[in-house]
Amino acid sequence: MRFVKFVIALIFISTAVQLSSYAQQDSIVLDNIMNKSKKLAEERPTERVYVHFDKPYYSVADTIWFKTYLTMEQNLPSILSKVVYVDIINNRDSLVQTVKLPVVKGIATGNIPLTPGTYKQGNYYIKAYTLWMLNFGEDFFFSKTIPIGEAIDKQLITHFSYKTNQTDKNQSIEAIVQFKNSENVAQANKTVNWKVTSNFDVVSKGKGTTDQNGILKIKIDSRKNEPITNGELITDVTLSETDIVTSNFKLKPVKNTNDIQFFPEGGDLVSGVATRIGFKAINGAGLGIDVKGTITDNGGNKLTDFTSAHLGMGSFYLNTENTKTYTANVTFKDGTTKSFELPKSVPSGITLQVTNTDPLAIALKIFANEEYFAANKGKSVFIVGSNGGIVYYAAKTKLNGLATNAKIPKDKFPSGITQITLFNEAGAPVSERLAFNYPKSTVNIALKTDLPTYKPRQKVKMTVTAKNGTTPIDGSYSISVTDDQKVPVNEDNEITILSSLLLTSELKGYIEKPNYYFNKPDEKKSSDLDVLMLTQGYRRFNFKDIMTGQLTPLTMLPEQDMRISGTLRDRTGMPVRKGALRLTVTGSKYAAEALTNNTGVFVFPNLNIPDSSEVVINAKYSANGSNLMIMLDGQVAAPISKNPKQLDEIVNIDSALAPYLNNSKKQYNYLRTLKEVKIEGAKVKKPSHADYPSLSGLSNITGTTIDGDRFQGCNTFALCLQTLAMGLTYFENNFYVTRDYNQGNKTPVQIFINGSPSDYFALTAIQSSDVESVEVFPKDELGTVNRLYGTNGVLVVNLKKAPKGTKMSLAEFKKLMPEANITKFSPKGFSTQREFYSPKYVNAASTYNFNDLRSTIYWNPKVVPDATGALSLEYYNGDGNGTYRAVIEGVDKDGNVSRSVYRYTVK
Repeated sequence: MRFVKFVIALIFISTAVQLSSYAQQDSIVLDNIMNKSKKLAEERPTERVYVHFDKPYYSVADTIWFKTYLTMEQNLPSILSKVVYVDIINNRDSLVQTVKLPVVKGIATGNIPLTPGTYKQGNYYIKAYTLWMLNFGEDFFFSKTIPIGEAIDKQLITHFSYKTNQTDKNQSIEAIVQFKNSENVAQANKTVNWKVTSNFDVVSKGKGTTDQNGILKIKIDSRKNEPITNGELITDVTLSETDIVTSNFKLKPVKNTNDIQFFPEGGDLVSGVATRIGFKAINGAGLGIDVKGTITDNGGNKLTDFTSAHLGMGSFYLNTENTKTYTANVTFKDGTTKSFELPKSVPSGITLQVTNTDPLAIALKIFANEEYFAANKGKSVFIVGSNGGIVYYAAKTKLNGLATNAKIPKDKFPSGITQITLFNEAGAPVSERLAFNYPKSTVNIALKTDLPTYKPRQKVKMTVTAKNGTTPIDGSYSISVTDDQKVPVNEDNEITILSSLLLTSELKGYIEKPNYYFNKPDEKKSSDLDVLMLTQGYRRFNFKDIMTGQLTPLTMLPEQDMRISGTLRDRTGMPVRKGALRLTVTGSKYAAEALTNNTGVFVFPNLNIPDSSEVVINAKYSANGSNLMIMLDGQVAAPISKNPKQLDEIVNIDSALAPYLNNSKKQYNYLRTLKEVKIEGAKVKKPSHADYPSLSGLSNITGTTIDGDRFQGCNTFALCLQTLAMGLTYFENNFYVTRDYNQGNKTPVQIFINGSPSDYFALTAIQSSDVESVEVFPKDELGTVNRLYGTNGVLVVNLKKAPKGTKMSLAEFKKLMPEANITKFSPKGFSTQREFYSPKYVNAASTYNFNDLRSTIYWNPKVVPDATGALSLEYYNGDGNGTYRAVIEGVDKDGNVSRSVYRYTVK
């Protein structure tokens, strides 16, 4: 591959104080390290996805506009995958929508209309990935929490808070909910019925009346020895005799305990070596909390003080003795105190220390204590510097003293995380340190408008300039302009192209306020980022696994195109050789043809089918075509998982997004001139368990119903049910009641489909569109089902009733039967592309008599500077006065990641 020569070249020219550069013949050990690293880079190249959105949050009826950047090593446009997926998952961990996009030169653009009914107010989790990335786990997917508010027909504005008092056996929650109407008037003296569910069991319920401020106080006592960890408060507010409004609030109580962890630089605390120790303190919710404290030894002697510098993180130096123990006496910001034992020091060891304050070089020190030096004097040690699994620097030296100093030029490495690993003479990694390499200061993408101040609806002429020093940049960028008054944003909390591609895509775990380190960086932020490198210990590449070959097997290949594949068989099940098949898309002229190979396998490659299209594959023109069967291969999909960034979720969307939602309310009230009027007859009774005598004893009180609409968009009904049946746990083709399963009861749940006893494999044959509802009963109150089938709990799948029709003859009925040699289905196609609408005002004051309430003023995902590195853009402002914020992000052909923010005034 193209990066191998680049790696070797860098290795040969690497120089450092007291370190001799590597040549292949110098060391069999280092040669082994290099070969295994090279093999990893060739066989397992990494991809990263970043998604640039036009806004950080939205309202129902908005459209999400976005652009994806797909990169590989050195953040060059990926040459691996040609398809990218974007999943939208709601706060109940249900898949709402999947967007599939073709990738051209590492980029793809898309949009997601937030259709009322499909989308409701709540926090949504968006993840982006390729099928190749499924090999390496979801930790390295792009992920972001996006809150969506409701502005149309909003009846209640709520504000919710709670605090928890918890012991080992008991838990008490005090919740406060304030209710206001859409005009922000407190709803006083309103009756509220409430209940609390946990694992789909009702654990508490009650009734109350709001006070003069519209506030209701609720005391929730959980069941003994069953604390609520992931529950929901459901309130029904009676506004009038005929108007009851339901509101739902998440309950995720945590113990009011703070914690702190200590991370010796290089991995171990080495006796006799003054070692830098990073620390990270978090509160019960997992967010950083400031601390201060002292370090004492087992004799009670105070050795040093320490104080956190940023988000509970900091560092201090400590010289330890292996005969002593050390204690951190910590005082947290909330006043609580606690003592923690430091990691024990090793009596014999060697460690790396890094100083990353020089903008041109990484200062490196290797320290061995006297015991280690005495046993290893004169032996070789090796230094390897890598980024994204690719080695960019390698060198060796001999242990001729207790300390060895070196400097590694930063221009040897791409921007982002540099992984520096120390190997002993046997080639085993013994110490490691992460260091961050900021992007080159010479690479600059800038925005400038023709005027500093504009009037509403005035044309803006914006110039984009992209240069590396004085050299024009060839790259692809996207730009968003928003009204700051309507879309205020905390820039430290943002997920940007810099924080995503250079930082979080290489680390596991939650990183708080990732853009803080890139938002107007200075010496302090650089220092804080270095501490993050000390404390965020989990990363994509582990040299211990690389050297021992303990890598997870690859199951997916990079997806090169949209394709449909399968096998053609005859009635006996034997594959058909050289069978002819034709593919057509209903309602279009699109068609393709294919022949099967010697094993009956066929492939339709390079397809371009719009999403939601019906596809027909026909084999009847083959020899003996009436006796053939088409067996399609399944479509791979990412598993539905919980939001890894739940700490970014907004509890009170109504108040947090108030400026935006107030504008959206005006915007959509103006656009909607007529309200839909529904004329309803008698309600049609929907299928349920009560339709079957054997299940009629199941109680609706203990059961919960999952509406069939929640399965729309699921590629496989059974797979989605594994995550949607929240009170149940799926394991090895069985469902279990989660509460009992966690306590060791491995008795499975009995499954029924339309009242008939079934098993999990029967669920795999059900189409999501055929499901009316799913009922989950963690308890069988009468025990009739449990005793009869020897099970624990019941899961009932109700399929939609077939519409009644007129009688037909047998011949007519046979015509309706699907032919085996013709297959109709709706594969996941490419999402429809739309252009962002930007109005053009000519003599606006006299011609356009309406309010322009746009919050996104301009969106352009196809910003490509010309040969001079410049580009001119034009658009018109909205009616909003104040500051407008323009953000441009992108990657050039050399992998340089850039971002710039520009503001101008409208008045």
